[in-house]
Amino acid sequence: PQTRANTKQAQLIAMLRRPEGADLDEIAEATGADAVAHGATGKGNDQVRFELAAYALDPGIRVIAPWREWDLTSRTRLLEFAEAHQIPIARDKRGEAPFSVDANLLHTSSEGKVLENPAEEAPPYVYQRTVDPEAAPDTPEYVEIGFERGDPVAIDGAALSPAALLTRLNELGGRHGIGRLDLVENRFVGMKSRGIYETPGGTVLLAAHRGIESITLDRGAMHLKDELMPRYAELIYNGFWFSPERAMLQAAIDTSQAGVTGTVRLKLYKGQASVVGRRSAGSLYSEAHVTFEDDAGAYDQKDAAGFIRLNALRLKLLAARDRR
Repeated sequence: PQTRANTKQAQLIAMLRRPEGADLDEIAEATGADAVAHGATGKGNDQVRFELAAYALDPGIRVIAPWREWDLTSRTRLLEFAEAHQIPIARDKRGEAPFSVDANLLHTSSEGKVLENPAEEAPPYVYQRTVDPEAAPDTPEYVEIGFERGDPVAIDGAALSPAALLTRLNELGGRHGIGRLDLVENRFVGMKSRGIYETPGGTVLLAAHRGIESITLDRGAMHLKDELMPRYAELIYNGFWFSPERAMLQAAIDTSQAGVTGTVRLKLYKGQASVVGRRSAGSLYSEAHVTFEDDAGAYDQKDAAGFIRLNALRLKLLAARDRR
């Protein structure tokens, strides 16, 4: 759903918290548990996303959040607790305690430590799934992504499941340094936070989806969809996936995708995923109308004069008034 909406990287990432919250309730019901637990801190957005999803699906569920309930006031205290209780903690590339890292099929985000100073450039060792664009291959790589009703379904003509498709795009995007983002975001709880995001496959998908929409969506529908996207993304970011307003927006977005079927060709090169071709049996692009050569009567350019005069009328009236 988030791909159909053209949500940006931070919102794509938040989207994955929705099924995780739903999974908590499903497991609790299956095992007869009366509570669920999560490891999100009391400062972040994830606690909100997990718990809003949990309460939306089971109003009577109890939520246990150790970061808020125990005496864990810092990551240092957390690491000390883990060591004291022989809980293994992964180390970073330098053998040190890790950044605060969230990772799933779609993305990796890193926060904390040196990243807490937004004036300092993130060190190279922060990045885990994308190469430095400067060190990416000197030869571009091309990929074709097939869409059906707004959903990506194939790479280079081979049909793939959503998970397999995203895994493949992560590989392609990662080796070309695509999908890096150094972002200071406005958390729902009120504070600003700096993070390093890596979304290689999702970034390629976003470019491809916009590419196929450019020839299959009507102008009015495209403009309205672009107006709706920030509100849709905000709802997801703030944890309101199961809200009625998100469902309303989703219905409108899904309706817009009925004709979004076709293939997009992209060029992957040193941090960029550039659309270089797009085709669709349902394309609204008419070469006969836009050609600079003889269009054989497909479009009468004289019609433009009346169109311009009508649209200029209010501007002419305003100008005449202001000159009085």
